[in-house]
Amino acid sequence: MNSGNAVAVDDSSQTPTKLEGKYSAIIICWILGLGSLVSWNSLTSIEDYYYDVFPDYHPSRVLTLVYQPFAFGTMAYLAYNESKIDTRKRNISGYTMFFLGTLALLSLDLLTHGNGSIGSYLGICLIVAAFGAADALVQGGMVGDLALMCPEFIQSYLAGMAASGALTSALRLLTEAVFSNIDEGLRKGALLFLSISTFFALLCIFLYAFVFTKLPIVKHYRRKAALEGSTTVSSDLSAAGIQTDLTQKLLVDGHPSNPDRLSNKELLFQNFDYALDLFLILVLTLSIFPGFLYENTGTHQLGSWYPLVLVATYNVGDLISRYIPLIPCLKLRSRSGLLILVVSRFLLVPAFYITAKYGDQGWMIMLVSILGLTNGYLMVCVLMEAPKGYKGPEQNALGNILVLFSLGGIFLGAALDWLWLIGNGSF
Repeated sequence: MNSGNAVAVDDSSQTPTKLEGKYSAIIICWILGLGSLVSWNSLTSIEDYYYDVFPDYHPSRVLTLVYQPFAFGTMAYLAYNESKIDTRKRNISGYTMFFLGTLALLSLDLLTHGNGSIGSYLGICLIVAAFGAADALVQGGMVGDLALMCPEFIQSYLAGMAASGALTSALRLLTEAVFSNIDEGLRKGALLFLSISTFFALLCIFLYAFVFTKLPIVKHYRRKAALEGSTTVSSDLSAAGIQTDLTQKLLVDGHPSNPDRLSNKELLFQNFDYALDLFLILVLTLSIFPGFLYENTGTHQLGSWYPLVLVATYNVGDLISRYIPLIPCLKLRSRSGLLILVVSRFLLVPAFYITAKYGDQGWMIMLVSILGLTNGYLMVCVLMEAPKGYKGPEQNALGNILVLFSLGGIFLGAALDWLWLIGNGSF
């Protein structure tokens, strides 16, 4: 499905696999993935604190539903205008918003002393809305940028996103053990989480702005994309000290048109099954995680630890599964096979309903692990395969389109999660 012959790259005689910095880039991509979700995952991990402070406001479901419209709406705009938006400015802006947002959450709690007033809750909702916009900036920008590089970079970025959930879950279990018998233990644990998130967001700004862009292999791929007509990498190339004929033209003429590239509509038509895969994967996942796990699983022997263990189980399964596609024989490449597996996951809905109503905690933990394993594995398989065969500008555009469908699935899933409350007296 290549839209034309590849443009030769004359800046290096080395092949991408021999260029320096590949493993450094993989590590940085992992950290950037972690930083793009650690703020949100910190919120989901401390929601037992918010349930203690705001018991009548369904914080798990409300905050998720506040987050998603801003993420999806911002992403829709960015996906439509992706060729006109500078990737470097977009990603740095997104990570900066995460940094300022987590710092604001931390400051708000300190200033209000954990007061559960409606004003505090609305302030948290406003910050969460900003997180949604930042998510669209970063996730779409990073996936689009990495789509024009080697597949291992996308895999590492996605693994880092899952690692943010696993890390915050592990820390939440630790804080539950350490702070559970201490005065204001929940609040102190929450403040620790927000402090860690603030640090990682700041680290991502530094790594993306000053380190990642100067790695030889990253410069190679971005120069190749620029020579193929990409207009989104010019600032990164300039920051790395590289000037191609195209970037020099951009400085004078602005963004030139690229009549040879496929339109977004054509890209979506050719990859609609991949987009549908991501949409359906996340519709199902977010219809269960995290709201159902906090509010609909009942009371069991684990007591207050039970929802924390369920969230940790999901996050660990999600993280492990994102490395499975690196094993060639275990990577699913069949487009029809991917779609069949994605649709078959919906059998988990009645399974969760029956288990919550009649099963014990062991069965629920097993189901949650399956939810996490299938979520991460299928997402990585789709995003590693979809951009192949296209030029740089099309790979960036396709990455943004796929992220848009992902966020659309998350948005709908978060809305459907409220249906679990019907009939249980919560309305």
